[in-house]
Amino acid sequence: MKMVFLDRKTLGDDINLDIFNKFGDVVSFPSTKKTQTLQRVQDAQIIITNKVIIDKEIMDNSDIKLICVAATGMNNIDLEYAKQKGIVVKNVAGYSTSSVAQLTFSFALQFIQQINFYDNFVKSGGWENSDIFTNIDKPFYELDGKRWGIIALGNIGKKVASIASSFGCNVCYYSTSGKNNDSQYSQVSLEELLKTCDIISIHAPLNDTTLNLINKTNLQLLKEKAILLNLGRGGIVNEQDITDELNKREIYFATDVVTCEPIEKTSPLLKIENKNRVLFTPHIAWASIEARGRLIDGIFKNIEEFI
Repeated sequence: MKMVFLDRKTLGDDINLDIFNKFGDVVSFPSTKKTQTLQRVQDAQIIITNKVIIDKEIMDNSDIKLICVAATGMNNIDLEYAKQKGIVVKNVAGYSTSSVAQLTFSFALQFIQQINFYDNFVKSGGWENSDIFTNIDKPFYELDGKRWGIIALGNIGKKVASIASSFGCNVCYYSTSGKNNDSQYSQVSLEELLKTCDIISIHAPLNDTTLNLINKTNLQLLKEKAILLNLGRGGIVNEQDITDELNKREIYFATDVVTCEPIEKTSPLLKIENKNRVLFTPHIAWASIEARGRLIDGIFKNIEEFI
């Protein structure tokens, strides 16, 4: 069989793909533009894609038997049409739970502890020129006793809830589907969560229910100095509305995801005036080296089972 990796670069150069040679001819492309996709998959039976779109046109004009999504989300595949064509589509779930939870707390702790400020204070010579042994110019806080609200209590949300609880946080959650009833934590309405929580982390998928879930009508409910973290998908938080709110008052926002990735030069998020109130990472929450290793193992097993 011929196998094609369409966006190999998204998996990282530090990950070895030699194990896939077991299955046949392997061709890897660092990235693939929409206009290049058909030509690259035309004579392949197995496709591995992270974000490259595989739609009806591609399926109708190729010999694809298996599509492996190098991710959990499969919104880049026309799943209904693949089913009609008898093309198997497999994703990998659960590989990034620890990695996403870790970035969630990296964001939260940066705002809570103000490490950047104090690191810069020392490196810029401030401490060596001080007349006292310490510096507390930038107030910092404890997680212990804070109320942590989680939007979407799936596997990642539960991992975050467990870690937050170990820090002494009081955890509550809002179920975006309305179907999650976890007796271990308090389930509340979105309005109550936004009004009462000191830290709010989003771990939801993007769908009709969550699109623009956080917007100008409810952002005003956030407490002063509240911290909002988006580890779900761009589009869940309205980017213009969160920019406006950050420019008006002291709240904090960190996001690993944006509506259009890579971020566009015209994104309102880049116009947030007080840069200390915002943190960005370029969609890396899923991508610790351990998580990517688990992802590769999952893809390998999916292909092995198919064959």
